[in-house]
Amino acid sequence: MILRSLKENNKILNKRLKFSYNLIKFNRNVLYFCSNSSKFIKEETKKVYFPVRRLTKDENEIISKWVVLILDLGELGANYIYEGQYFVLSKTRPDVAPIIMDMWNQEKKHLETFNELLIKHKVRATELKYLCKTLGFALGVGSALLGTKSAMACTEAVETVIGEHYNDQLRETMCLKGYSSEIDDLREKIKKFRDEELEHLDIAVNSWDSKGSFAYGLITNIVKAGCIAAIWVCKRI
Repeated sequence: MILRSLKENNKILNKRLKFSYNLIKFNRNVLYFCSNSSKFIKEETKKVYFPVRRLTKDENEIISKWVVLILDLGELGANYIYEGQYFVLSKTRPDVAPIIMDMWNQEKKHLETFNELLIKHKVRATELKYLCKTLGFALGVGSALLGTKSAMACTEAVETVIGEHYNDQLRETMCLKGYSSEIDDLREKIKKFRDEELEHLDIAVNSWDSKGSFAYGLITNIVKAGCIAAIWVCKRI
């Protein structure tokens, strides 16, 4: 009698333990689901893209101005300067030519970006681009013929003016920061390109002693004056 009672109690206890185990397992699964659902919701929330408003006429005008200016009288000119320098130094200084090519390749990427922006914003490139190409190539060839340090003095002067102009554009678009993802993306490009231009400046000054050129003062003053004049003219076209 006692033995039968113990068996029955044992069965009841086992059922209760099994029920408790299943309940704990169920609760654990619910908690796991809730936890992962929360993560999923957070991740999906991050992927939500709100409609981006169209640029206003004034905003588009700001973009158009600096695109034309930088492309035609900045990046375009720099491309042809490096092309002219590489044309000479690849023959006279094969050890320096790869450095010029690395900087030139970055300028090509800048130019490609601005070409896309010209098309996107329907901006007509200034007619000065033809003069810019010719003078840029001539300047590159001429400075390289005077030697590596003179070529780097030319690079220093050009990158100094371009770097300052990029900073001007960052200040000019500061009032538009956060108003449009397009403007913010534009500012990020400006920052990236400015930093790369300043890297070229650092290479010219610290790695290749641009200031040691026998014609340093003459080259830098002429090149800077030419770049500043080109910017002044482009702003008034």
